[in-house]
Amino acid sequence: MNNRNAFPVQVVLALLIINGILFLMEMTASGRQLIELFALWPLGSGSDFGFGSGLFDGAAPGFQVWQLVTYSFLHGGVFHLLVNMYALWLFGSRMEMVWGSKAFLIYYFVCVIGAALVQLLVASQGSGPAYPTIGASGGVFGLLLAFGMTFPNERLMLLFPPVAMSAKWFVIIYGAVELYFGVTGSMAGVAHFAHLGGMLFGYLLIRYWRNHPPRYR
Repeated sequence: MNNRNAFPVQVVLALLIINGILFLMEMTASGRQLIELFALWPLGSGSDFGFGSGLFDGAAPGFQVWQLVTYSFLHGGVFHLLVNMYALWLFGSRMEMVWGSKAFLIYYFVCVIGAALVQLLVASQGSGPAYPTIGASGGVFGLLLAFGMTFPNERLMLLFPPVAMSAKWFVIIYGAVELYFGVTGSMAGVAHFAHLGGMLFGYLLIRYWRNHPPRYR
């Protein structure tokens, strides 16, 4: 038996473990340093930008290139973590079994980085205090899109309201809701355009793979 058959979702499991460990570290005295160094800060942020919550005493840390990835391993609370990790397991495990671990890993972080780039672009158009972006949602929304494109007719059950619908409609509705919230500014504090960025970059990579199948599948 080869390793892929014996342990088909090794990347998903590793991501779950890393996210869990870092969340526990966020709960310690080093949590502030983790946010300073590894959250996604807007371009140009630094001593000229105040941080609205008061956590950083008037100065926001600046953007660093590694934050394009590391922000995805931090979360703002237990509910934030659990929702993202549940979706990562639900959709990610299926996609890793379809694609294989290497292709899955590349796809996930393309979505994470794409979400970060879109968020940086949107944040650069605003003004006021600089806020960090954290969470795996960009990657998760990319996986949601991949699941809907791969299994379009599979039935999914919503939690609120408890309604069953096909995966393709689930993706369409979720994407439309995120676009509405992003454009209208509803649900402040949620990086809606980052979610859409994860879906966009995921879609572009899937389209590319359909014409140029990766050799590392």
